[in-house]
Amino acid sequence: MRMFASFDEFVEDRSTALLRTAFLLTGDRGHAEDLLQTSLLRTLQRWAKARVAPEAYARRVLVNLSKDRLRARSRRPPEAELPPDVTGLPAVDAGYDRVTDRRVVLEALAELPPRQRQVVVLRFVEDLSVEQTADLLRCSEGTVKSQTSRALTRLRELLADFHGPQNEKETTDVRR
Repeated sequence: MRMFASFDEFVEDRSTALLRTAFLLTGDRGHAEDLLQTSLLRTLQRWAKARVAPEAYARRVLVNLSKDRLRARSRRPPEAELPPDVTGLPAVDAGYDRVTDRRVVLEALAELPPRQRQVVVLRFVEDLSVEQTADLLRCSEGTVKSQTSRALTRLRELLADFHGPQNEKETTDVRR
């Protein structure tokens, strides 16, 4: 865990990663920017407490705000224009057209129920452990595992037409 000398240093170093997380949780760049702004403001307001683990603090605020937003609003599809620098997925210059891949994955993520989308983003994009994800979402590790399993099953279904059927070994070999 890295210690940051100042809040400004923290923002400069981690805001892009936090924006990516917010975008993947919401599927909407505008909402993601709003979540990030509010999360960073709350982190700054509690900097004396948050400076020990500011990214974890800011990420928890992001997740909680995204849950609040989902409760308050009906789900909306992702915006037509996808920001290539935020998703963390390979860009077009990766050798073949990945823009379509990115759009399909984001659309599939948007189809997941909020809890499943949160678990997938935190486990596989943020690379958090089951324990860390459970702590962040304030649920049991068993819930994280079951939601991960359901989400991956649903994503396989949604992405099957795009990528074709996969080898059974590949579909069952999931990080635990």
